[in-house]
Amino acid sequence: MYRLEPATSAAPVGIDELLDRVREGLDRIEPREAFAAAADGALLVDIRYAELRDRDGLIPGALVVERNELEWRLDPLGSHRAAEATSHDLRVVVICNEGYASSLAAVSLRQLGLHRATDLVGGFQAWKAEGLPVSH
Repeated sequence: MYRLEPATSAAPVGIDELLDRVREGLDRIEPREAFAAAADGALLVDIRYAELRDRDGLIPGALVVERNELEWRLDPLGSHRAAEATSHDLRVVVICNEGYASSLAAVSLRQLGLHRATDLVGGFQAWKAEGLPVSH
């Protein structure tokens, strides 16, 4: 798994290359797989900002945690954890709008020990395009 490391004197890495590297260590899942995973107890976590949630709707049952709070809310050892953050073995599927920021977020959760964290290929927009449940 690629780890997010502090910048060193090595050549800079662009965001596209960084995404490719971090995704090598993730078993990213498609929308229908995420739907089935949620039915089996996985925690879907929507990290989209409020304007997008208001515009496009919500995935029923998904935990909404804006990206800037994600690690604090999902760390099972953290003092600010969400009630759903029950263990490091929890399967977490991070969902952003189109499946980019969620990859970086999933890697960050893995660094906290949430070894089953992954993200949704195509994000919320792919979920919606598949005709999966959305509430307004």
